[in-house]
Amino acid sequence: MLDDRKLAVLRAIVEDYVSTNEPVGSKALVDRHNLGVSSATIRNDMAVLEEQGYIAQPHTSAGRVPTDKGYRLFVDRLSTIKPLSIAERRAIETFLSGAYDLDDIVGRTVRLLAQLTRQVAVVQYPSLTRSSVRHVELVPVAEGRLLLVLITNTGRVEQRVIETGKISEESVGHLRALLNTCLDGLGFGDVPSAVADLPDKVGPDERPVAAAVLSVLLETLVENHEEKIVFAGAANLAAVDFSPSLREVLVALEEQVVLMRLLGETGDSSTLTVRIGTENPDEGLRSTSVVAADYGVGDLTLARLGVLGPTRMDYPGTMGAVRAVARYVGQILAGS
Repeated sequence: MLDDRKLAVLRAIVEDYVSTNEPVGSKALVDRHNLGVSSATIRNDMAVLEEQGYIAQPHTSAGRVPTDKGYRLFVDRLSTIKPLSIAERRAIETFLSGAYDLDDIVGRTVRLLAQLTRQVAVVQYPSLTRSSVRHVELVPVAEGRLLLVLITNTGRVEQRVIETGKISEESVGHLRALLNTCLDGLGFGDVPSAVADLPDKVGPDERPVAAAVLSVLLETLVENHEEKIVFAGAANLAAVDFSPSLREVLVALEEQVVLMRLLGETGDSSTLTVRIGTENPDEGLRSTSVVAADYGVGDLTLARLGVLGPTRMDYPGTMGAVRAVARYVGQILAGS
């Protein structure tokens, strides 16, 4: 375990390196930070930090840079996460509250996170598996065809076209009413049992249509759990020091499965997760750090959002921005 002084030296090295992108020497630490000890003492502390793997010497200069292990200790020992200013919080609330549907909320969120952090922002759509049914609509779009529109409590909209054969408007209305009576407010996991006897509640002439509608509905709710993820701010990568690994990072960002794994599993919405460098599961992202948080409505966690950037990032500021945006998105969804 490191004593408080060595932790203070490590903290100063991280802060200076993030700020300057230059290896940090003992003289710079004495000049910039009130550490209360001599340069010789700081050099001894830096030697211990290097021996234990928290900092490294990138070349033959006297300066040192943090390692992934050093960043991890820095993050784990953070006493405070940098709060957003009143003006920033007001701007976030105003920008997100102007959204008119779920796609707009997600789109605004990912752009906002990228602008606040100057990193790559990643936002997962609310998961279908954690949603409940708000409304089901059946709309005749052509003879023998219905459009099934499913609206969730999170504002997500799923649409499917159903081939039904000839059906009257009265039968469509009857089936629509039955579906909404059965499904309103129901969690997706409870849908199959709730609609199992639905064909028995309609007349013989309507049963083939009811069966076709139920087949598509169950496929949409139960079998098709494709999770959607969007990202923005890839251009921010050009401004940082990825050099040879930039192409690998860009390739990884194109893969939805990688992005899902990147954000990690949902858990306690009150906590942030930070994965640094080699802690990331994808080899192409070993030069990056990811800060992520859950968002949801009340106690219900719906999905995750976060940012990806170089390991040399402003962790306190980035963590504060991610936490604040996640909280505001949950408030917007709760009121929608």
